[in-house]
Amino acid sequence: MSEFFYEIWPFVVQGIILLMTLLASGHAILNKRDTHSAVAWVGVIWLVPVLGAVLYVILGINRIRRRAKALRGSRTRYISSPNTTYQFHKNNEDALEDQFVVLSGLVDKIVLMPLLQGNRIVPLVNGDEAFPAMIKAIDEAERSVALSTYIFDNDRAGRLFLDALARAVARNVEVRVLIDDMGARYSLPSVTAKLRRTGITATRFLPTLLPWRMPFVNLRNHRKILVTDGRAGFTGGMNIREGLLLKEQPRNPLQDLHFFMEGPVVDHLRMAFAEDWAFCTGELLRDERWFPVLEPRGTVMARGIPDGPDEDFEKVLWTVHGALACAKSSVRIVTPYFLPDSALIRSLNLAAMRGVTVDIILPSVNNLPIVKWASTELYGRILEYGCRIWLTPPPFDHTKLMIMDAAWTLFGSANMDPRSFWLDFEFNVECYDRDLAARMEAFIQTKIQVARQVTLDDVNNRRLPVKLRDGFARLFSPYL
Repeated sequence: MSEFFYEIWPFVVQGIILLMTLLASGHAILNKRDTHSAVAWVGVIWLVPVLGAVLYVILGINRIRRRAKALRGSRTRYISSPNTTYQFHKNNEDALEDQFVVLSGLVDKIVLMPLLQGNRIVPLVNGDEAFPAMIKAIDEAERSVALSTYIFDNDRAGRLFLDALARAVARNVEVRVLIDDMGARYSLPSVTAKLRRTGITATRFLPTLLPWRMPFVNLRNHRKILVTDGRAGFTGGMNIREGLLLKEQPRNPLQDLHFFMEGPVVDHLRMAFAEDWAFCTGELLRDERWFPVLEPRGTVMARGIPDGPDEDFEKVLWTVHGALACAKSSVRIVTPYFLPDSALIRSLNLAAMRGVTVDIILPSVNNLPIVKWASTELYGRILEYGCRIWLTPPPFDHTKLMIMDAAWTLFGSANMDPRSFWLDFEFNVECYDRDLAARMEAFIQTKIQVARQVTLDDVNNRRLPVKLRDGFARLFSPYL
């Protein structure tokens, strides 16, 4: 018996190795969308038996999206009211050019949310404008306050919001506060304990202190949403941090942009919050306190775009690609973190090669140096086909904004980087309105006037150590 075992065990081991190789290769072939990635992994799996398959299991399988689907796939879905939708028609007096008919139809297929008419949208620059407006809305709330933020610092700005929320609770207003668990740790002690001590119902998104659950460093809730009485909404890129109160001359100043919203599109903000809240707590927010009927308040056509590594995967990224394909004259992008993948670089370059003026406005000094280095390594691929890059002076600019053909505006929480496009939960808004776009064009122009334009010579003349540093940082761009 022992002799028989010694004779067959090499064949058993070889069979197990072959089975592992076949299973790992089959998984890569079936699940890797990018052909180069699939070929590379299959090569590693076959050329390095056992170890190649183990490496693929550890590093090659996209657990981020799979885990997000498992966590949130059965969450409550709120359906937008169908009686406020808007469709472009060429014979409508208020319709824009054909390109926007095409773009709105494309986004209809990407996003579950309908395009809604009758909205009022007001840009708010820095915390000096946004925070007083948000606190005023909380103080005027009579029935409900829903606040979701990535960072809620325990500082001067945080205390302003804490006091306003406490006043709302004292008036018997229903208050719900959702803070991302990672974002809550930006200041210590965290503000969440203070919120709960004052009677404010607050929770964290995907809390964990366990090292083996650190994959949740991805899957962050990066959304910034405030809705009061179900009618007044705020969203954009701003966290709650005293650095945004520039008039107070903070130690670490920040620039950013937020938006006040009224009208039917607020339904998309309150739906996104209610789904996240139900996922975190199990509580369903359904009654009139949270979902009153919304009336038209302005002339802007708008749509919310929730995005995340679940069923809302790549919604913002596809929308950006669609806008670049539809652009005829100009595209302007403001973002703090710019790490486009090859496909997005091609879309930007193709737009420039068609004669579209493509301006990308970035901060000259970044709060995350490694992101700055990785971004710099990509500049050459952007500039060589006609796109323009501008670097704005300090303070660090956290603004996230895109304007296309002076008529279409995209704003929200998503950066132009892999983390926002693939790993985190984001919320953006697209708007079709020339007046709003004109205001945002003027806003961007003030940034360009004080910015320094980057040239190909600037990129090519970097010293060799700098090039090596930037190139090494680029290798980590999918994780930054």
